[in-house]
Amino acid sequence: MAYAAVLSLTHILEHTLNHDYQYLILNEKQQILSLLETVSSLQDFLENSTQKSCETIECLEGRIRNAAYLAEDIIESHITDRVVSESASHWDESFCQNLKEVIEEIDTIKKQAMKIEDGSGKKDLQALTSLPSAGASKHASSGTSTTMGLHDDLMNIKERLTSGSSEFETVAIVGMGGIGKSTLAREVYNDAFILYYFHIRAWVKVSQNYNVREILLNLLDSMKKLTDKMHEESTEQLAELLYRNLKGMRYFIVMDDVWDVKVWDDVRRSFPNDKNGSRFMMTTRLENVADYANSRPPLHRMRFLNEDESWNLFREKVFGKYSCPLELEEIGRKIVQNCRGLPLAIVVIGGLLSKATKTQNYWKNVAENLSSVITSNDYQYSKILSLSYNHLPYHLKWCFLYMGVFLQDFNIHVSDLVKLWVAEGILKPISSKSLEDVAQENLLDLVERSLVLVCKQGSNGKIKTCMIHDLLRDLCLREAQRKKFFHVTDGNLKGPHSSMRRVCIHLNRNILHDDEESLPTFLVRSFLQYEHLRLPLNVSDFWLLRVLHTIQAGYINLPKEVTELVNLRYLSGRCNKRWPLASIWKLRNLQTLILDRSFSFYPQVWPFSIPRKIWRMSQLRHVQLDGAFLPDPPTTRIPEENSIIVLENLLTLSTIINFRCTEEMLKRIPNLKKLGIFYGNKLGALADWQYYSLNNLARLHKLEVLKCHIVRPKPHFLHSLILPHSLKKLTLNGGRFPWEDMTIVGSSPNLQVLKLKHYAFKGPKWESNEGEFLQLKFFLIEEIDLKHWIADHIHFPSLQHLVIKECTCLEELPCGIGDIPTLESIELHNCADSLVTSATEIQEEQQNLGNDGLKVLVRGKYEKF
Repeated sequence: MAYAAVLSLTHILEHTLNHDYQYLILNEKQQILSLLETVSSLQDFLENSTQKSCETIECLEGRIRNAAYLAEDIIESHITDRVVSESASHWDESFCQNLKEVIEEIDTIKKQAMKIEDGSGKKDLQALTSLPSAGASKHASSGTSTTMGLHDDLMNIKERLTSGSSEFETVAIVGMGGIGKSTLAREVYNDAFILYYFHIRAWVKVSQNYNVREILLNLLDSMKKLTDKMHEESTEQLAELLYRNLKGMRYFIVMDDVWDVKVWDDVRRSFPNDKNGSRFMMTTRLENVADYANSRPPLHRMRFLNEDESWNLFREKVFGKYSCPLELEEIGRKIVQNCRGLPLAIVVIGGLLSKATKTQNYWKNVAENLSSVITSNDYQYSKILSLSYNHLPYHLKWCFLYMGVFLQDFNIHVSDLVKLWVAEGILKPISSKSLEDVAQENLLDLVERSLVLVCKQGSNGKIKTCMIHDLLRDLCLREAQRKKFFHVTDGNLKGPHSSMRRVCIHLNRNILHDDEESLPTFLVRSFLQYEHLRLPLNVSDFWLLRVLHTIQAGYINLPKEVTELVNLRYLSGRCNKRWPLASIWKLRNLQTLILDRSFSFYPQVWPFSIPRKIWRMSQLRHVQLDGAFLPDPPTTRIPEENSIIVLENLLTLSTIINFRCTEEMLKRIPNLKKLGIFYGNKLGALADWQYYSLNNLARLHKLEVLKCHIVRPKPHFLHSLILPHSLKKLTLNGGRFPWEDMTIVGSSPNLQVLKLKHYAFKGPKWESNEGEFLQLKFFLIEEIDLKHWIADHIHFPSLQHLVIKECTCLEELPCGIGDIPTLESIELHNCADSLVTSATEIQEEQQNLGNDGLKVLVRGKYEKF
C-alpha cells in the first residue's frame, strides 16, 4: 500500500536524521532532507485523493509504493552496514548515486501527482465525498445491539439446553457466514440463567484447520483448569484430563465455527455422560456437520432478519438512540434491503455510514454500489464488505489489513497489536499523543465501523482482546496480497514472494522444511510466526528485519543470531537460559522486547540478567520479561555519546525482581506508564524495605499501572510505599498485609482498578473507611482469607464491578454494597453458598426498589471435601 509505504519511509528518514546522523556526511544529510520534503507532499496527495477506485491513481500508487520501498532499502542497508562495521562516516559513492536515482524517481512521481490535483482530475477528486478520518459520529452508537432479532432464538436455545432428557445431548446452530451464529451462541453462553444452571462451562473456536491438541488445551483453559505442566502432556493425556475435570459436573461446552465432522469424533470421548443434563453446542456453516453431531433434532437454522429487524439494526448502528432523518429514510431502507437480512452486512454498512457525512448524495452513491453487487452467496456478500474497506480513510486501511496477519478466529491481544503497529512504522503521528494512543484510537475507530469485533474488555473498560470475522479476514488476505502488503504461508517458503515486506507463518501441524529452498528474504521487514515450525535463521537473509514475532509459536526458542539483526524494532519469543541476552544492547533500534522463559511459573527461579548496556538503548518503549534483574544505571557519561542516556520513550517495564527505586534509577525512566515488580529471594530473606526506596515511586508522575508480587514478605511494605497520584490500576499479589493498611491504598486519589490476589491482605475482618477509594470502578478480591467485610455504599461511591474469586471463608457481602448507585455487576467464582445467597438477596432488594440494572453472575460453586 502506497500510504503505508510512505508513512514508513517518513519514519525512517526522520529517525535517520535524528538518531543516525553520525553515519552520514553533509551531502547525504542534504539528500535525505530533500527526500523527506518530497515524500511529505506525496503523503498529503494520498490523503486528499479519492477513496474510490481510479485506474490512474491506483497505477500511481503502485509507483509510489515501489519507490518508497526502494528508498527504504537503500537507506537502511547503508546505515546497517555502517553500524555493523562500526565505521566512521565517509563518502560512499554508490549510496549517494542510488539515493539520487530514487529521489529523481520520486520527484517525477510528485510532478505527476500535482498534475492530477491541478489538472483535469482535480474536479473529479473534489466531487467525490471523502469520509472523516477519525472520531465517532455524534449519533453513532458504539454499543449497537448486534443481537437484534435474536430474542426468540435465544429463548429457544435456552429451553433446549435446560429442559428435556437428563442424557448428554448436543445442539447444533447452522447458517451462513455473518448471519449471527457466534453472536447467538455467545449470548446463550453468557446468559445469567445458563451461568447458574451449569456447574462449569467452556468455549473454544475450532475453524477450518483445526488441531485436536489445541482444542483440548483451549477447553481446559476456558474452564480455568489449564496448568503449565499440561502443555507437556500428549493429546491422549489431555483428553483424559478434560474428561476428569468434567466428570460428575453438569457442564456446557460450546464449539464455535466447526467445519469438519471429524472434530466431533476426535473430542466426543472427553465428554462424560453422567445423565445430569450436560449439554454440548456447536455452530457451523455446514448442515452435514451439524447433522452428524446433533443428537436432539431439529437443527437450529439461523434465519435472515426481516425488514423491520434489519431496519432497526441499521438505524441503531448509524444513529444510536436517535431517529433517522426523513430525507434519508427512503434511501436508507433501500440500502438495508440490498443487504438481504444478513446482520454482518448491515452492521458493516451501518458502520460506514455512521462515520460519513449524512447527505442524500452520499447515501445514493452507497445504495447504487450495493445494488450492483448483491446476490445470495458469500463471495458477493464480500463485495459489500469491500465497499466499507474502500471508503476507509488511508490511515485506517493498513490497520484493517494488518488484522489478516493473525490466525483465523484468533483472539488478538490489543497490547500486542498496538506494539506491532508502532514497530511497523506506519502510524500517522498526532501531536501531543503517543503512537500507542494513536493506535488505540485507530482500533476503536475500526470497532465503531464494525470491522473489528471486541472479544474481551479489561478491568479498566478498554478493549483487551479482539478478532475479525472470517469474511472480513478473507477480504484482508485478498487485498493484502494484491497490494503486496503481506504474505501468509503455511510454512512453504518457496515461490515468487520476493517483493513481500511481511511474511506470516500460519500452520497447524508440526513440520520441518529442511529440504526447502528459502524465499529471497533480503527485503522482508516483518516475520510473524504463529505455529510450531523450525526455521533455521540465516542472519544475512533477514539483514533488514524490523519485526520478529514468534512468542505464540509453541515451544520454539529464538535463535542466538537474532542479536545480530541490528535493524530490529520489535522482538518477541521464547528462549532458554543459554540465549545471549547480554548482547541485546546491539539492537540499537529496538522498541519492544518480549521474552518468555518457556512457561517458567515463578520468575525468581530462572531470572533474566539484563546487561548494563541496556541503558544505551534509547529507543526502547516496552520491555516485558518474565522475571529479570535490572542493573543500576551508570552514573558517568557514556564516552561515545558524551551524555547520560535517559530512556525517555520507555512506557512498559516488567517484571523486575527486587527493583530498587533509587532516585537515579527513576530519573532514567521518567515517562514510565506500566511497571511490574517482584520481591522475593529463593536464597534468603529480603532486605529491609528502606533498601528498595519504594517511597521514590511517587516520582514516576506518569505511572498508571503497577503490579506488585511479593513472596516471603517482611512487614511494613505499604508503609514504605508512596504511590504516585497518576496511578489508575494496582495489582497486589502476596504480601499478607494487615487490613488496617488498606487505608494507604484507598487514599490513592485516582485509583480506578484494584486487584488483590493470593493473600495480598490477611486477617478475618476488614472494616472499610469513608473517604477512600473515591474513584474505584473495578474491585477484585481473589484467594483472600477474609471472613467478615464491613462496608457501606459511601465507602465505594464509584464502584461499577465487584469480582470475588476463591474467597471460601467470606460468608456474606455487606448489604450496603447494593446501594452504590454506580454498581453494575457482582461476580462470584467458587465462593461459599452463603455468599452467593447474600449477593442474590442484594439483587432482589435492588429490584424491589426499581433497580433492574444490577447483575449477579455466579461461576462455579465451592465444594468442601
